Amino acid sequence: MILIKKKIYFIFVFILLILIILGINYRKEIIKESNGSKMKIIINNQAFEVNLENNETAKKLSELLPLNIKMTSLNDNEKYYYLNESLPQMPIKVKHINRGDLMLYGDNCLVLFYKSFDTNYSYTKIGHIENLTELNDDAIDVIINKG
Repeated sequence: MILIKKKIYFIFVFILLILIILGINYRKEIIKESNGSKMKIIINNQAFEVNLENNETAKKLSELLPLNIKMTSLNDNEKYYYLNESLPQMPIKVKHINRGDLMLYGDNCLVLFYKSFDTNYSYTKIGHIENLTELNDDAIDVIINKG
């Protein structure tokens, strides 16, 4: 009877260890996915890193890279460029935009915000540039590459 209890205990501990190991690996994958991937963006010869959202829009944009585009200024707070190809869209009312947000308006308008403000518009989130410097009202030359 004691021998059977020891075997059951051993099996229980063994299964528990396997579940813990699997849980740790699963958590690593979740963290990896939530961090998304990265792109490099060069704006007027200054390099930045874009932290991408983990969504179909960001994945499809990554497939179009490299891009060498000229973004036009609008509303003294954003730069935009109409892509030649439509991207998957999942627009949401973002309510607040932060400087460095990279979003999709409609299905093919790539928008880079260089000022923070509140909005009622809907966008599909693509990514964010952490340390984006203030941009002026001129059009900007932008190169986007895989990270």
